[in-house]
Amino acid sequence: MRLVKILVNDDDREAVASLLESKDVDYVIGGESVDGDSTLIEFPLPTDAIGDILGSLDEAGYEETYTVISQVESAQTPHAETLMDRYAEDFDPLTPRELRSKARDMSPDWTSFLVLMVLSAFIATAGLLTDSPAIVVGSMVIAPIVSPALAASVGAAIGDREMLAASVRLQAVGIVASIVGATVLALVIRFTLFAQPDLALGSIELIGVRMAPTLLALIVGTAAGGAAALGLTTKGPTSLIGVMIAAALIPTAAATGVAIAWGNPTIAIGTLVLLVITIIAINLAATAVLFGLGYRPEGSLIGGLGSVKTVLAIALLVSVVVLAGAGTVSQVSHERTVNQAVDAALAEHSALEAITVRIEYGVLSAFTGPETVTVVASYTGEGDPPSGVAADIEERLDERTDRQVDVQVRFQDYQTA
Repeated sequence: MRLVKILVNDDDREAVASLLESKDVDYVIGGESVDGDSTLIEFPLPTDAIGDILGSLDEAGYEETYTVISQVESAQTPHAETLMDRYAEDFDPLTPRELRSKARDMSPDWTSFLVLMVLSAFIATAGLLTDSPAIVVGSMVIAPIVSPALAASVGAAIGDREMLAASVRLQAVGIVASIVGATVLALVIRFTLFAQPDLALGSIELIGVRMAPTLLALIVGTAAGGAAALGLTTKGPTSLIGVMIAAALIPTAAATGVAIAWGNPTIAIGTLVLLVITIIAINLAATAVLFGLGYRPEGSLIGGLGSVKTVLAIALLVSVVVLAGAGTVSQVSHERTVNQAVDAALAEHSALEAITVRIEYGVLSAFTGPETVTVVASYTGEGDPPSGVAADIEERLDERTDRQVDVQVRFQDYQTA
């Protein structure tokens, strides 16, 4: 339930009262304004009725000079049950003023935000190096990255340029702080011999799955951003959705820091590209959902932002989006080709079936350089696994791609009865 308080001119009081009565809204008339020309009217409403009632008041000529909407635990009025039944099954997103207020309430202060981002990066780094999913999940819970991500989308959707700019800065600084924090902790772990200095990062499964952009990673970021925006426009909490957004960002930022500490530019660049693509996908998806729900800027979002710095920042952002998008499309296409070649090669043998296919890159470019394709296959036949499977896969990849590829095949034996 919400309690709405509005200040109505004495000339409009009768019209507003009549409208509320026609909507079965129970109201009370309170005190007067300082100038004595306006009267305070307050009334409880179900959350989903806010947009409809305030929209009707706007059409009736009410000017929102003084409007306060607060949350209440319950309200008992003659028509409370009638209103709740009427709007029980309606989906009515928050009004723009409520959405702006909710987004601002979520925004943390810089100090606590950066401290939590660094601590979450520490936990994620420890989880990656120990290959412990439980510890990595713990880092997602405390990371507050959802707040600026949603605030940026709200700022773009309702035309609040100040909120948009501040939230984008907060996201950028938070991600950089996470990478720096992860790098520092990983350096300490490496050079104090808590981990092997020559540790093969690609062999750690939680790092290996984040070494390059993939279609599934893009889907995760897009879905998380859309779900977060939808949750923000309702009366429900966004804490669980925030964990999903952190899941898409914090472990990847920590993986970048670990790769930097171990001097592995291949993984560092791959995870950084994945991180940039994911955060852009989250912001764009959240903004698109808000636009789809009907939120629109009151004025031009670009108006008043014609400075050279802003133009350069927009150009840089567009460039990153285009390059990251092109790289993702290329990478997804290549991974599909690899999977098709592996399936075709294993199909020649009835007792073989692919379990996992992993691509590891060996130079700075994850899109054009040499790579290693590791295939884990199940073998259910009798005797030794067939020879020449790796050579067959490599030959097929040579025919379909122009990349230098080394293929490794590992067999797992199974018994059937």
